[in-house]
Amino acid sequence: MDAREATDLCFKPATELAALIRGKKLSPVELTEAVLARIDRLNPLLNAYCTLTAANARTAASAAEEAVMRGDELGPLHGVPLSVKDLQFTKGIRTARGSKLYEDYVPDEDAPSVERVKAAGAVILGKTNTPEFGWKGDSDNLVFGPTYNPWDRARTAGGSSGGAAAAVAAGLGPLAIGSDGAGSIRIPASFCGIVGLKAQLGRVAVYPQSATETISHVGPLTRTVRDAALMLDVIAGPDERDRLSLPASGVDYLAA
Repeated sequence: MDAREATDLCFKPATELAALIRGKKLSPVELTEAVLARIDRLNPLLNAYCTLTAANARTAASAAEEAVMRGDELGPLHGVPLSVKDLQFTKGIRTARGSKLYEDYVPDEDAPSVERVKAAGAVILGKTNTPEFGWKGDSDNLVFGPTYNPWDRARTAGGSSGGAAAAVAAGLGPLAIGSDGAGSIRIPASFCGIVGLKAQLGRVAVYPQSATETISHVGPLTRTVRDAALMLDVIAGPDERDRLSLPASGVDYLAA
């Protein structure tokens, strides 16, 4: 694959990538390697990812390819690379939450949204930068430093899901899990020129809850509306760890 083909692949919508993988026209390994190569090149300039899990991603991509070749039943995000905001728990992967207090903290369980994207076959690339505990509209902290806007590195990517928005806008993964209390998905989505959706309270189960339990919701950051709908189809739903989570809506967001 030449450089232009790799770049084109990194900017394809997740809906197209998932269809190509299901149709055996695209290797999850090839896709993951293209995105990881772009992360290696651009993340030092943007600081969108604070923790990159390249080895885990390669293992997951290989397993995804084997499942395709076996003819297994595939989830809606099978083989598609994805990032997780560093406020969301990831089992076995550092979740620092932008804080010196949690700089080396490794959860022993996944957040509900992370469980759901894994079950849907997504390949997790790593954790994206956020301010300490997500408490401001700029993604800077004492552990990892600031995230820069991919359109102009002299400007902020916004926050608190700034790392997620910068990664998606720069082609460092087509999908990202973010969270929003007072604009933390919507601000960086607008600053970086992508799609961000703060889901309805309880539509996507949240655990652990933030200090602003009733106003902080999890949602997708993507480059297209259809990708946001695809991702919401996957992450929406109840979880017993979230007392505010709603029963499944029965809505097919992508079809709608």
